[in-house]
Amino acid sequence: MTGEALASAFEEQRGRLVAVAHRMLGSRADAEDAVQEAWLRLARQDADSIDNLSGWLTTVVGRVCIDVLRSRKTRPEDSYDEPPELLILEDSPEEDAVLAESVGLALLVVLDTLGPAERLAFVLHDLFAVPFAEVGEILGKSADAAKMLASRARRKVQGRRPVEEPQQRAVVEAFLAAAREGDFDGLIELLDPDVTWRSETPRGVVVRLGAAEVATRAQRGARAVATARPALVDGKPGVVTWDKRGRLGGVMACTIVDGRIVAIDSVSDPRRLAALGVTSLEAPSSK
Repeated sequence: MTGEALASAFEEQRGRLVAVAHRMLGSRADAEDAVQEAWLRLARQDADSIDNLSGWLTTVVGRVCIDVLRSRKTRPEDSYDEPPELLILEDSPEEDAVLAESVGLALLVVLDTLGPAERLAFVLHDLFAVPFAEVGEILGKSADAAKMLASRARRKVQGRRPVEEPQQRAVVEAFLAAAREGDFDGLIELLDPDVTWRSETPRGVVVRLGAAEVATRAQRGARAVATARPALVDGKPGVVTWDKRGRLGGVMACTIVDGRIVAIDSVSDPRRLAALGVTSLEAPSSK
């Protein structure tokens, strides 16, 4: 295989490899570094001796990631300049069926509680369907041992999934409906008089105080929203929205006390959304 052909074959795999590394490491910069290391190793390898390039690259990226995770355990003082990532879970009753997909969309923040081996086994198998035999090879363990690690990680992830009260979801849905309909009085009834809305916008952080100001802003914002999908955002009832061009509009989380919204946290800055990886969520098709 020529150098040009090898580079082209690697570029075809890059997106998937970055996705694997990002979910393993929780950092876009670290993920890019891990994939670049895989390329450097590939460039030193006799490519013609590799029967399965995709599998080979996955193995290399997995081993690089496990080394990074283990290094973090020994150097907890390491800091990262990326903003904290939001935990976003799509709303669905089939908990077990959508667990892996939801956690993938949630950027695996909860996996920070897992050990490196557990995290790798869960991410590679449950999110990317890598066979346990290959996972075990990366970890230097048997397929059965890799399966046990993934199972243990899965139980921990399920135990950490945020639980949303149906009443809180109903409040958020009523808030969205009132905003779409321009029902100012209905919005006021759903908002605490001292509600605070903190929004990260392209112009910076904007804070709005009081039910009247928040209700007015909600009405204006609703006009630009074409699609809204219920979601859990950092364990709170929230919404992911798209504009009329199908572009991701923002993410919103609500804090509710005694049936009223007391705080709203939202992100609409495209750069911030990209840094959070939220663009991996796709808008549902219009009906």
